[in-house]
Amino acid sequence: MDPDPRLPTVELGTLGLDRGADLLLARALMRRGAGERMRVQGHDRELRVHLPAWCRAKGHRIVEIVADDRGVTAIVEVGARVHARAHEAVRAGLPDPSAAAAIADVADPRWGVAARGALVEAGVTPIPFALAHKDEVWADEAPSLYAQAAAAQWDPATAIPWDASIEHDDAIEDAIVQVMTYLVENETTALLVPARFLAQIHPHFREVLQVLAIQCADEARHIDVFTRRARLRRDVLGTSSAGGQASLATLIVEPDFAEASFLLSVLGEGTFLSLLWFLHTHAPDPITRAVVKLAAQDEARHVAFGLAHLARHIEREPALVDRLAMAVERRHDALTQTAGLNADVFDALVLVAAGGLDTAAIGRGHAAVRALVDDMDSGRRRRLQRLGFSTDRARALSELHTRNFM
Repeated sequence: MDPDPRLPTVELGTLGLDRGADLLLARALMRRGAGERMRVQGHDRELRVHLPAWCRAKGHRIVEIVADDRGVTAIVEVGARVHARAHEAVRAGLPDPSAAAAIADVADPRWGVAARGALVEAGVTPIPFALAHKDEVWADEAPSLYAQAAAAQWDPATAIPWDASIEHDDAIEDAIVQVMTYLVENETTALLVPARFLAQIHPHFREVLQVLAIQCADEARHIDVFTRRARLRRDVLGTSSAGGQASLATLIVEPDFAEASFLLSVLGEGTFLSLLWFLHTHAPDPITRAVVKLAAQDEARHVAFGLAHLARHIEREPALVDRLAMAVERRHDALTQTAGLNADVFDALVLVAAGGLDTAAIGRGHAAVRALVDDMDSGRRRRLQRLGFSTDRARALSELHTRNFM
């Protein structure tokens, strides 16, 4: 037996290779370079048989092994296989997500669903995610937006004063029911669009997945509270128009992630924000006011992610501006034969803003809705200009946006 005291030693004590000694041994050998030697000592008598077999299976070599009354002592030479296996593995991005380079420009299909920074064993079946390029999906704000969204989640059962009194007359309540019905179908669309793309995005961009997933959760909660508000005093909901459905269908079937994000988040949900704050201003009861305020706070994050993601994408691919403009024009052309905003919804908004049925109130309500439409247009133009559209082009594209608001 080599008496060299400088040899590193791994002490296995009374453990056998069938009782945990293999873990201690493997960890000790992994720290040594190929060809280096280690002394292995243990008191389990079966080591004389089990240790050579284990070393052969793992690619190491037994140089010498001795068994006596005190136990088993062996000299093991570290094999090259364990280190070759590490070199064959694929690193799923870099381990430090706070580093700028931690997000790969292109996510490797061989990483599969491994955590970013994990060492992926060779031989893993590649998963071909359709959206695997950083420039297609990433926004530097994604981590902070997800953190904000996670911290701002609210419980419909406790965040909304469902027991508050409703004192307005039946005409106003009917108008609220119609508006809530309209909000539900729009929020259903806003849930379905990001849900379509979730499974297409490579998990390496996990913060984007988290943002989209929490957006879906937000929209599901909005559908819940809008439906609950509509049914507080009515058994039957309002109407859903063919034109409105046609407008929303163009969002649901849009196959391109950038164009879908643009049409939904920047134009649709951005416009929707104006509507929600309008309803907050004119809400006839505290329940409605709380419902739309909480929904608006969520929607603001959705718009922020859409703007951040697309601004980054356009910066790296300036031609995307033209493609987005064509998406607006294409959608407008597809909807030219539809009626636009449901007349029942428009009238309901007028009634909500009026707060009553006398002529003076109706006049004020009608003027308020017209001002809302102008405010929606101004907001769309500002967001378009933030993305790099010229003033004239932003105005022209805003005018082509669907009359159904979303």
